[in-house]
Amino acid sequence: MRNAIIILFCILCLTLGYGFYLRYFTQDTLTGDRFLGLTILAVAFILMPMFLYHRWKDRKVKDYMLDEDNIRRMRAFNDRKEPRKNSENQ
Repeated sequence: MRNAIIILFCILCLTLGYGFYLRYFTQDTLTGDRFLGLTILAVAFILMPMFLYHRWKDRKVKDYMLDEDNIRRMRAFNDRKEPRKNSENQ
């Protein structure tokens, strides 16, 4: 999965560069705009979901949700920390 994401990212970077080349250096703005638009769509609807799935596939969503147990653990953690000394009040 990781290699597919890297290869797709490289291909999309090349097509983005080619779209800019067509648009600004060959005066073929219609084809350049098509390349740019299709590349942005591919990044948004293919590359980004693949990347997000790859990064989050083994994570537990419950660890990131704010429920009673997590609130209790945060309060216990904050109570264990020693209070900071404020130099302005002394």
